[in-house]
Amino acid sequence: MSETHRTPPEESDVRIEAPADSAAGARSVRSVMKHAKEEMGLFRGLRVLSKVNQQDGFDCPGCAWPDLDRRSAFEYCENGAKAVAEEATIKRVTPELFARHSVEELGAQSDYWLGKRGRITHPMILRAGATHYEPISWDGAFACIAEALTSLDTPDEAAFYTSGRTSNEAAYLYQLFVRMFGTNNLPDCSNMCHESSGVGLSEVIGVSKGTVTLEDFEQAEVIVIIGQNPGTNHPRMLSTLEAAKRAGARLVHVNPLPEAGMQRFKHPQEVTGWLSTGTKMADHFVQVQINGDVALLTGLARRLVEMDDESEGSVLDRRFIAERTDGFEEFKDAVQSTDWETICRESGISREQIDEIAGLLAGTQRIIFCWAMGLTQHENAVANVQMLTNILLMKGAIGRPGAGACPVRGHSNVQGDRTVGITPRPKAAFLDALAERYGFEPPRDAGLDTVDAIRAMHAGAIKVFFALGGNFLSATPDTDFTADALKRCDLTVHVSTKLNRAHVVTGRTALILPCLGRTERDEQALGEQFVSVENSMGIVHASCGHLEPASDDLLSEPAIVAGIADAVLGSKFDVRWLELIEDYDRIREEIEVVIPGFDNYVGRVREPNGFYLPNPAREGRFETPSGRALFTVHPIPEPDLAEDEFMMMTIRSHDQFNTTIYGLDDRYRGIYGGRRVVFVNEDDAAERGLSAGDKVDLVGEYNGRTRRADGFTVIPFAIPRKCVATYFPEANVLVPHDKVAAKSNTPASKSVAVRLVRPDG
Repeated sequence: MSETHRTPPEESDVRIEAPADSAAGARSVRSVMKHAKEEMGLFRGLRVLSKVNQQDGFDCPGCAWPDLDRRSAFEYCENGAKAVAEEATIKRVTPELFARHSVEELGAQSDYWLGKRGRITHPMILRAGATHYEPISWDGAFACIAEALTSLDTPDEAAFYTSGRTSNEAAYLYQLFVRMFGTNNLPDCSNMCHESSGVGLSEVIGVSKGTVTLEDFEQAEVIVIIGQNPGTNHPRMLSTLEAAKRAGARLVHVNPLPEAGMQRFKHPQEVTGWLSTGTKMADHFVQVQINGDVALLTGLARRLVEMDDESEGSVLDRRFIAERTDGFEEFKDAVQSTDWETICRESGISREQIDEIAGLLAGTQRIIFCWAMGLTQHENAVANVQMLTNILLMKGAIGRPGAGACPVRGHSNVQGDRTVGITPRPKAAFLDALAERYGFEPPRDAGLDTVDAIRAMHAGAIKVFFALGGNFLSATPDTDFTADALKRCDLTVHVSTKLNRAHVVTGRTALILPCLGRTERDEQALGEQFVSVENSMGIVHASCGHLEPASDDLLSEPAIVAGIADAVLGSKFDVRWLELIEDYDRIREEIEVVIPGFDNYVGRVREPNGFYLPNPAREGRFETPSGRALFTVHPIPEPDLAEDEFMMMTIRSHDQFNTTIYGLDDRYRGIYGGRRVVFVNEDDAAERGLSAGDKVDLVGEYNGRTRRADGFTVIPFAIPRKCVATYFPEANVLVPHDKVAAKSNTPASKSVAVRLVRPDG
């Protein structure tokens, strides 16, 4: 096994307890206090947390759940507080640490150990052939990047990755620089998460985003949470769901694992959240098999059609279907011709429970579907999204109060980055607007997304890799393949706040460029600046840090991008890069001219709650070629697993956000002291002679290649048979780079065939 992927040295024997049956409450508050004290100092930490998601404060660097118009003094969740503590830590990674530890020594440490070293204070360079990083000036770093880029045979030999942490202002400058440099190679983290949502929704309703607002949750009567674990991944969503429950909504949770947050919620800001058993959340738990969602949704659609026929047209919105959609009859014929045996076998759900959930949907049009990675990381991920959209269209549940589609974004500005141009496949209208504004011809050919960029690096076609944020190696699939791809580059560059795995698996030359975080004050030539972000519901709002920067040698992301653009392009184009960052309003004025919906950006972003971007589907208009929403037909996937194989999905623990590891516990699932665990159905474990605490290796075979991850602890758990779950990034080594979603090219991280092999077997 590669030394960069060995079992983390912090782990010993994993302690297993009973899973929790509720989320938040007093234990959540204690966890917040613990992390605040350890990372920031308790009193400093509480002052920092008082600014999270406040109108005069900074946007949480965690998830993209929107803020209430009326905010409390505690607008953060446990995991949001952990994210803030990680960024606002008082620990520092100085040049002395790099002098003490070679890259090889750093690579032998776990992701958890690397992240816990603290904030990087100086730009660093790993020169070709060197064993240690050393300091470099900012001018030196920019000159190094400029030399590498201008020496390429073609701009397409470079790839420019973007993390969802990046602000609108930085992302807009970044994509403008990259296109002026001459390429559309702009992969981003969305390629690995919600790309399937964007592709699926765009095709059928004409927008790539969700169609609901927070107000819709107040009016919804049925809310379906499918392929999502709000308690860990989007905890502030629980208070919205609790309010919906109190207003009379019924909640349906569709997921292979029972999750604490969808069982009960103990609101940490209410007395009852401390003293009582909390609010019962899901009225129905539908324990679907991994990737059984198309089968389940097909069953629900078939039953709704049957009920509509039985009631002579009182279940479906036949007028909406006739006047505003296409393809219903073909879709209806397809679901009616699908036999119930296949539906129940491939979903793992009984006919009786499907009838029960269909009955809920039949009685109302105020239906919201919420989803996340559990739907979007399969080969048939686009089909998953379009099948749930089919049900919304059947009910006329898009473009009306209390109803619609809600893909829940997992990073705070991943949606905003896409809005301002971070995409390898830009629309012609956007490129035309850039051409008109700046007097140059942008590249028109499609660029590389994340998976294709990895393949191109591996093939030697990409020589310079630049990452604006993120932990690229740990976030991507097929870890060993991706590591080899990065090593084949001439130069790798990472704009970062903290150490991560991508800093120790590098090209021949490597740069680490440390940047300001969300929590920190951003002083430019004309005064203190703020940035803006877009949340999951299309609201653009301001974010302004208040802390002293972790080092005097940090630059903001916009300043880093502008410095590189100035070094590479100089005066080639009529863009005064360094003047733009003197006052970020100048960047916002550029965005206003180029991108529809940002009228009076400078003024409206200063409004207390920001502003909504246009969303035609939210208003009931479908900007498809026909002007009508589209029903789509999708076959039920039937996995071809061998007798000794399981379908594996990767998940987060409660002690992490994306690839940032806060700790080695997952108290909601009863796991303490380790992350290399595999959740297995109790009967499956017993049949194979496996008991809790046993060690197994996970082995996957795909397209003639064997992938292996060693030393996982068996955790018997309430998961469907023939299904297993593991944490990422530890299990990403098993996710093939060439097994991806149709159309979106998203890695199929939620449907990986593996075998459980004893270490001596």
